[in-house]
This record gives sequence, structure tokens and C-alpha cells, in this order.
Amino acid sequence: MAEASLDAGTPAGTPAAPPFRPGLEGVPATQSAICDIDGRKGILSYRGYAVDDLASQSSFLETAYLLVWGTLPTASQLEEFQQEVQMHRRVSFRIRDMMKSFPSAGHPMDALQSSAASLGLFYSRRALDNPEYIYGAVVRLIAKIPTMVAAFQLIRKGQDPIQPRDDLPYAANFLYMLTEREPDPLAARIFDACLILHAEHSLNASTFSARVTASTLTDPYAVVASAVGTLAGPLHGGANEDVLEMLELIGTEDRVEAWLDQAIAEKQKIMGFGHREYKVKDPRAVILQQLAEQLFDQFGHDPMYDLARKLEAVAADRLGPKGIYPNVDFYSGLVYRKLGIPEDLFTPIFAIARVAGWLAHWKEQLGANRIYRPSQIYTGPSGLTWQPLSER
Repeated sequence: MAEASLDAGTPAGTPAAPPFRPGLEGVPATQSAICDIDGRKGILSYRGYAVDDLASQSSFLETAYLLVWGTLPTASQLEEFQQEVQMHRRVSFRIRDMMKSFPSAGHPMDALQSSAASLGLFYSRRALDNPEYIYGAVVRLIAKIPTMVAAFQLIRKGQDPIQPRDDLPYAANFLYMLTEREPDPLAARIFDACLILHAEHSLNASTFSARVTASTLTDPYAVVASAVGTLAGPLHGGANEDVLEMLELIGTEDRVEAWLDQAIAEKQKIMGFGHREYKVKDPRAVILQQLAEQLFDQFGHDPMYDLARKLEAVAADRLGPKGIYPNVDFYSGLVYRKLGIPEDLFTPIFAIARVAGWLAHWKEQLGANRIYRPSQIYTGPSGLTWQPLSER
């Protein structure tokens, strides 16, 4: 739509309507102290702490605490938070029974959205001005979302869910619930770092969805359910599955250049490349590549990684001048595959991590709330005359 058309017929002295920006690109929708991105330098920080420092030195639960409450916890605060999360990992048998009625061919993200929303039935008291209520909701959602993901994975295979183990840390417990095998410490540590890397990323689509839902003052379980539904879209959370499909389609390293040139000529989207925020390689992709190499050194090489590296190198010449580089999805799928995680669980795992960021934005939204009500530019007809049914 031409911007000039917005000014047509506007009386003198009346401020012109702001220009229409598809997808609200570049339009500030809130003020936030949670996450900062420097897309030109490739820097991502949570509450002022560089994400690479958090991924190498922190834990997911410590990072989640930082995101939600704004400061790194003391030793006693972290211990209490970890214990509370551990105590609330289990889900009601009624939720498990509900999940057993889901179609086994259904996508795990749909199962997770329904299960997350159902928590609002069990914890229906809404006291958004009560710090104890907010703390309890944060604990329950961070604790139960992984249990729900693991439970549906086993239920759809015709098995009973595995109960959480209280002696295992957060990341290790999730991997255990998927397989009933205690994971290797390195695998658990790498998975925990992956959760940190995916925990928050400013006002992306699912986080914006969470804040819009939160602004109505509904319960936090509906907030998370709405964000899960948004994350499920292939333009947001499902891209790492598509990266593996793309690599399998390319097949061998000698086909990379021809495939990429054809894809560019046909204006196809190169999965795992490009990000609205970053004009350099996504800092999370840099760390995930390092984590992938650690896994391969310990548990055996994945030839698909060589193909990915070749594609990145060739794409640097073709796409780099346009500011298009690997994003967080490019290497994460290779990491998850080496950990033995099914491809259609990649996005639910994204949700396990991102629930920390969603809850941080939920809490921040409550602090200075105003319901979201953006304007629109009407493009339809006007002045139509209604006709009786017999005359149409």
C-alpha cells in the first residue's frame, strides 16, 4: 500500500497516520529490561549477561531465575528454586489420561499446547498481584512442561509415561524421562546449555503473543499456551527440523554449490539462514556448533555436520554480502539428533527452554500493564447497500 494514500483527504493540521509496516518490522511494541540484541555485532545478552557466558558457566534453572526475577540468585535462592521445581515435576493423572486420548499421529506441539492450557483448570485461582502466586506459577510451568513433552512421546508409542527422578538435575531428568536411561553427564550438560541458548530472544513472535495474551490479565497457563501455539509455526520454531530435511535433500558435499545456486535462483528460503535481528552469524549458532563438535568428539561423528559446514562456507560467499548467515536453527537439529531426540520433538524442546523467557515477559507485562490494541489500515469497500437474499 502506498504511504501517500494514507494522507489522502486528511484535513490540514491533522497528523498523518504512521506508515504501514508488514509484520510490525522495526516498530517498538514495548519497553523491556530482559533481553538485548546487537544484530550487527552478533551479541545477545540476558539481563546484561552475555549468553555465551551463561551457556558455559550457568545452568538453565539459574538462567531462568535470572530472566524472571532480574538478578542472579544467591546460593540459597537457587537451591530453593531448584527444590521447588523438582517437587512440581509430576503432572496429575487426569492430565496423563487426557493425553492418552490424543491421536498418536498428532504433532507434539499440539499436545503440548493443549496440556499447558489444561493446567489453568487445576490452578484456576488468579491472583496476579500476589508474589506467591506468581512464583508458584513460574515454578509449575517450568517444572511440568518437560514432563508433558516426555509423557506424550511415550504415550504415542503405546507406553506409560516415566515418572521424574528427584535425584537428577533438570536437563538430565528430561533426557531420562524420554528413554528411562540416565544420560551421559556430557550429554546432559550440553542439553542444559541448549536450553539456556533458547530461553529468551526479545520480542519474537511467540513472546509477542505471550505479552498480548498477558495484557488481558488472563492466567499464566493461557499465556504459555498461546505462546506455544505461535511457536509451532514453521517460520518460528520448526525450522531446525527443516534444516535436517534440507541437508538430507542435498545429500553430499559435492552437490552443495549447485543446490544452493539453484535455490537462490528460484528464490527458495534456505532453512537455518537469515534472521531479522542479525546481520552476522547468530551468536547462538556459534555456540551450538561448538557443542555439536563436543558431542561428536565424545559419541562419534555425524557426516551431516560436514555437509552443514560446507553449506555454510559456500553460503558465506553467496549470501554473506546480504547479511544472511546461519541462525540458531542451523546447528541445533544436529545437536538434538546426536542426543537421540526425535525430530518432531525439536520444537517442543524449544518451548521447554523458551517458557522461561515467556514467563519473564509475563511478569514484566504485569508490572506496567496496558492491553495491546494496535490500529489497522482498512482496505475494504465502503458505502455498500444491503440486498435482500432473493435479489442476490
